[in-house]
Amino acid sequence: MRPLRIPRPRLLASLLAAAAVVLAGALTASPAQAANLLADPGFESGSTDWTCDAAQVVGSPVRSGTKALQSTAGASSIGKCTASVPVQPNSSYTFSAWVRGSYVYLGATGGGSTWTSSPGAYTQLTTAFTTGATQTTAEVYVHGWYGQGDFWVDDAVLDGPPGEGGGDGDGDGDGDGDGGEDPGTPDPTLADKALIGYLHTSFANGSGYIRLDDVPAAWDVVNLAFGEPTTPTSGDIRFSLCPAAECPNVETKAEFIAAIDRKQAEGKQVLLSIGGQNGQVQLTTTAARDAFVSSVSAIIDEYGLDGLDVDLEGHSLYFNAGDSDFRNPTTPVIVNLISALKSLTAKYGDDFTLSMAPETFFVQVGHQFYGGTSAGDNRTGSYLPVIHALRAELDVLHVQDYNSGPVMGLDGQYHNMGGADFHIAMTDMLKAGFQVANTGQFFPGLREDQIAFGLPAAVSAGNGYTQPAQVHQALDCLTSGANCGGYTLRGGPSPDLRGLMTWSINWDKYYGWEFMDSHRPYLDGL
Repeated sequence: MRPLRIPRPRLLASLLAAAAVVLAGALTASPAQAANLLADPGFESGSTDWTCDAAQVVGSPVRSGTKALQSTAGASSIGKCTASVPVQPNSSYTFSAWVRGSYVYLGATGGGSTWTSSPGAYTQLTTAFTTGATQTTAEVYVHGWYGQGDFWVDDAVLDGPPGEGGGDGDGDGDGDGDGGEDPGTPDPTLADKALIGYLHTSFANGSGYIRLDDVPAAWDVVNLAFGEPTTPTSGDIRFSLCPAAECPNVETKAEFIAAIDRKQAEGKQVLLSIGGQNGQVQLTTTAARDAFVSSVSAIIDEYGLDGLDVDLEGHSLYFNAGDSDFRNPTTPVIVNLISALKSLTAKYGDDFTLSMAPETFFVQVGHQFYGGTSAGDNRTGSYLPVIHALRAELDVLHVQDYNSGPVMGLDGQYHNMGGADFHIAMTDMLKAGFQVANTGQFFPGLREDQIAFGLPAAVSAGNGYTQPAQVHQALDCLTSGANCGGYTLRGGPSPDLRGLMTWSINWDKYYGWEFMDSHRPYLDGL
């Protein structure tokens, strides 16, 4: 996998090369802790000590001198190059390089990362990180993104106190940055291969009410459905248990809160889900945004919940005409939602779990139609700016692979719900990323641990029910690359795929727990 590995020149050569570059004025000086810890930062020797998937030293295009490093991001490779460097524990480091190409990422394994899209000229990327209490080696990396072709690196600098000895880093370095923002890290409180289900908490919906204490332990995350606004534009979210007239066996509020405590003691998570089919949430004003933050916080605090699930459907999100850049949205309902979710995640910190459950119409369909640029439905792709802005805070994105029309995948083919093919193609888009229609922009993929996919628990739960064997085929393909039925994964296998979501726990019980009994053991075996 890593054919190019040439021994590193001595540190003295590194220091001399860095000094020559600085004296020549090619690099901007950083706060002096040490000279450049990277050997041959301009690749002028014609070789490289970086470990690469596939790369070569070339004579053009260069940023300075006569050489640069060129790598290639193919259909199933990001063209990653890494360098392992001795460092000192509990020390601060800055890593920078000049890069050129579509979607080039730079970072440090276990630290920060950043990215840019600069196909026509070299752009400098910089990130900083602090080593751990016992850390003696740091791995820095650069890589492209799936299917984006060649990229170039020149004038790399790792500034900080030199360490002694050496070694190889052991991380994967596949951070998905956001123009300098931290791409986030996996949530250690979430179960691996999680089984996530919605619980009808404020209504029965024909499938019967289930007390929270009676939800089997197989479910790792329970999303309470739903918190809804007092009016669509108020931002004032309310949550209450099902009325006794509709749900005769409903708990008291005190019993429900005690049940939440017991679930959490078992290592499970209980989240408030807002929206749903009937709960339109349109934060058209900053006052609505502030009411949203205040009211959601009050519910989370009152019930002692682990976080928030954003299940906005219908007309909650849309674009104003001309809102064409998912990286810099201008439509108030989107801007205010992003701000509100940023406020909530900042308030509660790392222990707060944030998930989203959009329909394909609001995510993958943005590859073909984008509402801010289209004469058609102005809602298409409207979750993309929200996902992108929250990618550092987002723990799980489980798109609803149901109640969907045909959707074009990365293979240029339309895929229909109800079989393994649909789940494979839709989930691959989230991992690999995709071009956003009519914008010339690329939506970068998410970390694999952030991705799950959603299914109806039974035929009565929603259109697009998928037989268990087809779900297992999709999981095989997505996690290992096997049994893909002719589809080629553009994003590569995702062994750390988060798991499965379903609507709903209630419908699963109504149909004899087929979903739970089929998929819990299968997830455990992956």
